[in-house]
Amino acid sequence: MEPLFMIILLVTGIFVGLFAGLLGIGGCFIMIPIQYWILTAMGIDPTIAIRVAFGTNLMVVLPTILSGVLKHHKKGIVLWNQAITLGVIGAIGGFGGAYVASYLSGTILKTMFGLTMLIGALRMITAKPIRVEGEPNKNTLTYIFLGIIIGFVTGLIGIGGGVLVIPIMLIFLNFNMHEAIGTSSAMIMFTSLGAGLAYMLLGLGQAGLPPYSIGYFNILQWGLLAATSIPMARFGAHFAHKIPAKSLMTLFIAIMAYMGLKMIGIFSWLGLPL
Repeated sequence: MEPLFMIILLVTGIFVGLFAGLLGIGGCFIMIPIQYWILTAMGIDPTIAIRVAFGTNLMVVLPTILSGVLKHHKKGIVLWNQAITLGVIGAIGGFGGAYVASYLSGTILKTMFGLTMLIGALRMITAKPIRVEGEPNKNTLTYIFLGIIIGFVTGLIGIGGGVLVIPIMLIFLNFNMHEAIGTSSAMIMFTSLGAGLAYMLLGLGQAGLPPYSIGYFNILQWGLLAATSIPMARFGAHFAHKIPAKSLMTLFIAIMAYMGLKMIGIFSWLGLPL
């Protein structure tokens, strides 16, 4: 790998860790497009490249998000019963999603990823105001049902699930923004592990993988991203408690919208250097 690519991955890890701790998401919307660009620039087939980006992203998410969860737990904003139910069921669903993804083309996967980002951003813009009173939903069956869906999508488009579950928590489950961030962080530990292992196993023996890969998991990219993302996650989690919930949600929506448009190819189609 060229030194420039290595530097880009290290810098990417800084932002991934910051947003993981700050917003309770795995940073997939940052990592996946950049990993995909680097892999295709190295000559990797686009379909293989997007699957490796998905699989590697999921395994970076695991230690990165754990670093932020510890900080959120100390602040008392992790609802562990809900997080564990969503996470364990989601990890099982992640295997199914990854299996389906192993049969889809790179163009389809990339477009699905972008559309998911845009739909999530649009729904948050049109959502009701953040909760100011009452308690979060505690119905276990609700979380089992959502865990299956979120887990499947997690495996299908290679994300930890935070960009999906946070809007759901805010809109349908009566979480406030800080509770959603903390609980989402804890859930992602389980979903990213399940889906990440599936990508590793399903990619074993696949031709055309980049060097230092175990299935659709690239050890070199993982090491470079994790080296900076893990320490930055605690830094982000610290500041999450100092920023108003409305500001966090605005930032979250803006990032989702940008990366969704980027992955679909809207900026390229318009000839914009974004």
